[in-house]
Amino acid sequence: MAESEHFAEFRPESASEHFEDHSHHLLLTGTGIGIAQETPSKCADLPNFRTARPSDTVDRVSEIRVLIADDEQLMRSALAIFVERSSAMQVVGTAEDGATAVELAERLRPDVVLMDLNMPGVDGFEAAQRLQDAGNGARILAITTLGTTDAIVHALRGGFAGYLLKDSPPEAVVAAVAAVHSGSDALSPEVTRRLILDVKSDAATPAVSVRELNERESAILRELARGKSNQEIAETLHQAESTVKTHLGAVMKKWNARDRVQVLIIAVKAGLVEL
Repeated sequence: MAESEHFAEFRPESASEHFEDHSHHLLLTGTGIGIAQETPSKCADLPNFRTARPSDTVDRVSEIRVLIADDEQLMRSALAIFVERSSAMQVVGTAEDGATAVELAERLRPDVVLMDLNMPGVDGFEAAQRLQDAGNGARILAITTLGTTDAIVHALRGGFAGYLLKDSPPEAVVAAVAAVHSGSDALSPEVTRRLILDVKSDAATPAVSVRELNERESAILRELARGKSNQEIAETLHQAESTVKTHLGAVMKKWNARDRVQVLIIAVKAGLVEL
């Protein structure tokens, strides 16, 4: 049976005692995560990712609902473990290709979709476009092996709210899901580093001159170049996140930049960003 046909929401009250015994095996074998709708009695054989509480069925209503799309079963299983270990999140479904991801996102209405870019048939780029065309409100977070400037820019301008590499640590994945769900963005430090290196190493990239930034704008740019989200920048600079967004918007206006990726590219070309 295809994964999309049998996957339902996790029910922590049914399998809490099995996490310790099964989670390690799950990572090693790539066992699928889900509950067969046709045979609910089998749910006790599936791993749960935290201890069930009497109020779980109420608490989970307010959790961040996450859909995972990746063509590698092992990756789907690992990501599901990372996400479900957070008390603020739940995995509502998994998909092995973009077409299934779109179908499940329309049916399950997740808050965030963790989307691989390289998938058979409908890839992550096209799946994201289909979700946008359908008016689906899920925030889409790329998790991929692609780290080139073209891929990053294509994804972020194509509707993705964030971009992670697959070697990101579990806590970075969870933080990125939380960031995009809150309306912020997530560009991992490694992605930012690769983006900067790629632009700097392009001999055909001409230098540019830009309007000067004030002290606060320059401070935000420096933190942006370290791969920090708006929330993380706000915490570092002891400012409100709304203030960071305002200053970043001012930088975009000064430089006629469409997004934070273009801000970084312009900053590199102008010699304002160093690793």
